[in-house]
Amino acid sequence: MIRITVRFFAGAREAFGAPSASLELPDGATVGAAWQHLLASHPELDAGGPLAFAVNRAYAEAATPLRAGDELALIPPVSGG
Repeated sequence: MIRITVRFFAGAREAFGAPSASLELPDGATVGAAWQHLLASHPELDAGGPLAFAVNRAYAEAATPLRAGDELALIPPVSGG
């Protein structure tokens, strides 16, 4: 098992009710698996529209593997002009 920190921003922070959380996942978990795990326990996270992901402050795809101690950020869509 690995433990990561998840950081929530904007609408995801409001939906989750906290700015961050610790998440325990099986070895070999990916960003996509972490997202699915979060949605299973907090389906309201899906209401904010598409999100971008970052692992350790670098943008990441759903297939990006996670390691113990990683920080996964859920980044809302950027709007404005």
